[in-house]
Amino acid sequence: MSGPIDFQNVFDRIPSPYMMLDRDLRFAAANRAYLKAVELRWEDIAGRYVFDAFPVEGESRRTLEESLARARDTGQVDVLPLIEYAIQRPTLLGGGSEARTWSATHTPILDARGHTIFILQHTQDVTELQRLKDVAFGGRAPSAVTMLGGDILQRAETVQAQSLQLRRLFMQAPSFMAILRGPDHVFELINNTYLQLIGHRDVVGLPMREALPEVVEQGFPDLLDKVRSSAEAFVGRQIKIALQRTPDGPLEDRYLDFVYQPIIEDDGSVSGVFVEGFDISDQVQAQDQQRLLLDELNHRVKNTLATVQAISQQTLRGASDPAAFAKAFEARLLALSQTHNALTDGQWSGAGLRQILNLELLPHGAERVSLDGPDAHLPARTALSLGMVFHELTTNAAKYGALAQDGRLSVHWQGEGDGLAFTWHEAGGPTVAPPTRRGFGSRLIERSITSELRGRFAIDYRPEGVLCEFWVPVAVA
Repeated sequence: MSGPIDFQNVFDRIPSPYMMLDRDLRFAAANRAYLKAVELRWEDIAGRYVFDAFPVEGESRRTLEESLARARDTGQVDVLPLIEYAIQRPTLLGGGSEARTWSATHTPILDARGHTIFILQHTQDVTELQRLKDVAFGGRAPSAVTMLGGDILQRAETVQAQSLQLRRLFMQAPSFMAILRGPDHVFELINNTYLQLIGHRDVVGLPMREALPEVVEQGFPDLLDKVRSSAEAFVGRQIKIALQRTPDGPLEDRYLDFVYQPIIEDDGSVSGVFVEGFDISDQVQAQDQQRLLLDELNHRVKNTLATVQAISQQTLRGASDPAAFAKAFEARLLALSQTHNALTDGQWSGAGLRQILNLELLPHGAERVSLDGPDAHLPARTALSLGMVFHELTTNAAKYGALAQDGRLSVHWQGEGDGLAFTWHEAGGPTVAPPTRRGFGSRLIERSITSELRGRFAIDYRPEGVLCEFWVPVAVA
């Protein structure tokens, strides 16, 4: 005949974690599975207030405290399908706080009068179930759910339903995301933003080298290999990448901020890489444009000072007395000021060709400049580009060419095909020699004509004076 049942021994042998609190929420009992789950000894928590044994503040404490109080005060079972709660790790295991996710059931233990004397907690660590890389993307969640069983299985199904919402958030996130598995970096999942980045190519199930062949020579698979081997994340800032974003289309340069995060398993191995980042191409291009505008602004300021100096010297040579000099110099500075006001206020929107030329050249004296050609109404882009071209040519003439001395400048233009052909001819100035290097102004002229306006450009530094010929597409008024 068997003896009395040793319920303490039964309690200890139950494989699921259980602990019991008294009405004051102090530890009254805990089985081996519970102590193993929280990595503590019974003497560490015996008789202690639960929130002293596991100190935490904020939403986690409030949620747990309210659930325990409901079970105690109502005498009804209270369930927490999910609760984020950090536990302290033993010093031997490195110490510190570790964030974990739990699922818990609180069952009141009643006395003969129906009063709660203890609260039995059945808890399960479901942290892995909640990991975005596994739950939200259909990773190991099914096997984990199967292992839980019983009422934990029911709560896990609730978690699984919540994971569908996480999956939707993943797919609709503004950042691009992808999960790559194995040593060949096979695409397991990508979101909509990543699809847009790579031109909506069907890459799921393919290794990166096959899915995105253009990135192989750019070194990105090598970066992924390094993340896998080192188990350390890689953070890239403003990384340039050439991608094919349309079927059979050319490669397009993009700039990315991204993180390659290793997916580390329980045994410490790296099973894959989680990719997240942003396409910051527009931001980088805006920064480049801002730098270019600042360079142009600095260049224009220097040119303006040089122009003022040239105008002052020209006016001084032709002035009969100080009063005449002051009057003529003031008039030319006013004309130059009007030119800058027009450039700033109008941004060359809808400007006439003659208006642009007059604004640049008249401050140097109408008697020294000849303009010959039909007027044309220029669209904003063409007006802006030609305005910069004429500004640079005029500045160079005032610093080194015909307008630096008592020379003359003629500008002739005529219709040719679907555009205008210009001849800029200087004469009577100092002897001209080809420059030893191309300055910013020369590069700006050539870029404006050939790149921005898709025209043609040639310049000849003749000793007797510069001859510049160029053609730009524009309709003649």
